[in-house]
Amino acid sequence: MLDNLINNKQLIKRILVVILIAFGYVSSNAQIDNLGGKETKTEKEVYKSETLEINQISERVYQHISFLDFEGFGKVSCNGMIVANGNEAIIFDTPTNNETSRELIDCVTQLLKCKVTSVIPTHYHNDNLGGLDEFHRQGIASYAYNKTIQIAKEYGLPVPQNGFDKSMELDVGNEIVHIEFFGEGHTCDNIVGYFSLEDIMFGGCLIKEVGAGKGNLEEANVEEWSETVRKVKKHYPNVKKIIIGHGKSGGIELLEYTINLFE
Repeated sequence: MLDNLINNKQLIKRILVVILIAFGYVSSNAQIDNLGGKETKTEKEVYKSETLEINQISERVYQHISFLDFEGFGKVSCNGMIVANGNEAIIFDTPTNNETSRELIDCVTQLLKCKVTSVIPTHYHNDNLGGLDEFHRQGIASYAYNKTIQIAKEYGLPVPQNGFDKSMELDVGNEIVHIEFFGEGHTCDNIVGYFSLEDIMFGGCLIKEVGAGKGNLEEANVEEWSETVRKVKKHYPNVKKIIIGHGKSGGIELLEYTINLFE
């Protein structure tokens, strides 16, 4: 009887949350504790300026957001990921310019109390390596897929220092970050980052926000995109959170949505 009472209370609470969301009293990205009825946000704002935002996603993972004016799209927010552990930090994707990269490095150093040990551009576009020179100026090592390095040299872009053929691992404190190329999609060189301690992925521009359109396809491989994301999903079946290049982070439903979008 007690179990039934608890279950009924939880059901009523879920129904109440749905009603509150529908009428705008509670944000749809909020959660309600099962028994306490307490609203908790899934992300915590750590820093915000006109050019940079940093939100805490989990105990050790943060999302950084900078901005870029895209012709035909207007001002677009561009996401990256920070993994901070044991007074060290790894950053996926630079902000869009060197000034904002300097701001990001300062924030990680001063607010998160971590030394940035490496930066990983996940493909060659400006919203991924546009601020790479500032990292190099501060002696921070950069790593990228060899194809990214090749294209950066051909196009006269900032060039990552260290390359890999398919996958690699980097230490951050006493934990490991995984980096891997699964196939073409948004570009021919898009890679994925994964922090297995917390099962959090940086999908970059390979992964789409639920409800998003296909976006800029000028350099995309739409024939292979779905199959590439299927490989990601198979390799990381336990992913809990995915930070994407543009839009709201989510769970494994982002992989499923992207697969269906390009089928």
